[in-house]
Amino acid sequence: MQMARLACTGLILAVSGAERLDAEPLYTVADLGAALGRCWTPPQGFKDSFVTLRFGFRGDGTLMGPPRPTAIEVNGDEKQRQAFVTAATEALQNCVPLEFSKSLSDEIAGNVFTLQFKSAE
Repeated sequence: MQMARLACTGLILAVSGAERLDAEPLYTVADLGAALGRCWTPPQGFKDSFVTLRFGFRGDGTLMGPPRPTAIEVNGDEKQRQAFVTAATEALQNCVPLEFSKSLSDEIAGNVFTLQFKSAE
């Protein structure tokens, strides 16, 4: 199962899938977690692996800066580790900009989020 977990100020969401994003604005943190989860397709050949990325959003739905890995557990050598981290980072960067409702924009702008990207197996 493809999984990503989003945490912000104590809230953790589990999301899955790799569907296309809807063009509608996001209204809740749960909507945000689901949208980010749809952007992640785990690379093939990894088992029991994950990377947690730390990042923030501006009110306009763009990232405040590059995502930073905070925890990495990848089975394999350094090249495989870097490939997994790169895949997660690119998935997040390719997911933005997102469209936030005014209320969600006000709620999350400037907050720090963590998102865990897990392998499919």
